[in-house]
Amino acid sequence: MSDLKICVLGSGVIGLTTAIELRKEFRNSSIDIIADAFYSGTTSFVAAGLFLPIESNSGGSVERTSAWVKDSYNYWENIRALSESEEIGIRHLSGHILLNRSYNEESKALESLIPELRPLSEEELKFWPGNWKYGKYCTTLQIDPSRYLKWALYKVKELNINIIQRKITDFGQLTDGNYDVIANCTGIGAKVLCEDNELFALRGQVSLVKAPWVKNFVLDGNDCDTYIIPSFDNIVLGGCRHFESYNLAPNHYDALSMREKCEHLIPSLKNATLVEHKVGLRPFRLVTRVEQEYKPCSGRNMKIVHNYGHGGSGITLAPGTSLNAVQLVKDILIERRSKM
Repeated sequence: MSDLKICVLGSGVIGLTTAIELRKEFRNSSIDIIADAFYSGTTSFVAAGLFLPIESNSGGSVERTSAWVKDSYNYWENIRALSESEEIGIRHLSGHILLNRSYNEESKALESLIPELRPLSEEELKFWPGNWKYGKYCTTLQIDPSRYLKWALYKVKELNINIIQRKITDFGQLTDGNYDVIANCTGIGAKVLCEDNELFALRGQVSLVKAPWVKNFVLDGNDCDTYIIPSFDNIVLGGCRHFESYNLAPNHYDALSMREKCEHLIPSLKNATLVEHKVGLRPFRLVTRVEQEYKPCSGRNMKIVHNYGHGGSGITLAPGTSLNAVQLVKDILIERRSKM
């Protein structure tokens, strides 16, 4: 398919991973990535990057979500095994998940994948300030978004994928490209682009601090909003979830509240030096949209494969949904060829 033209909308972890996998599948095609922002301008850049599935049925069924989780873990683990994995920003990280309820349902997708996942003993639970009734100790993957996005951008250039900076708010803007198929990975931008009323923003904010003595992550698993996650260069303190807030400016009161909660769990963080605050808009949808659409546009029947609405699980699920989306692209193109 040397004459095949593909457009990927979006340059976050979903868009870049989808583009890389499309190049593997369609080696002689022309592929464009179109986005209005790259690297630090993406929501992915703000993520802490810990591989922990949050919603057990975000794929519409436990089976589909479990397949995404498994494919994603294996994908990231294969990169972690590379000699340059630290440069790419992928490693194993251990830590504690503290709870006041059972964690059984969410654990199922992880149990057969990660190196370690076990209940915390009563003695271990007493170590942490608070009245914790349950807990897990686990070793999972961490994907540092600042490193991975930089590597992925380099990779797409190496693969001769064209990068175009352009804001797309209507699919009609793409008709001049004569694309055979469009992979829509626009995250929260799909709310306007697709007029998707099921998609809404969950505003998140984190603080990066210097605290090299913190080696393991700690997560309040009751709401997944309070967490302390060591990254390669800094410690990530989070977080918050503000429904349908589109304010990208750091909020001083949010920062103070998050720091207070994190210092309650690890008091030595009072000595941590602030590096910066970051804000992002999680694209939340009850069912992550990975599906085909045929859309009449300017006299053409535009072929689109959607891959958006991952909420706070974008980095966790990115490879799984991207591989799923690539298969849907193959299916839609095979259907096209069968009709020719």
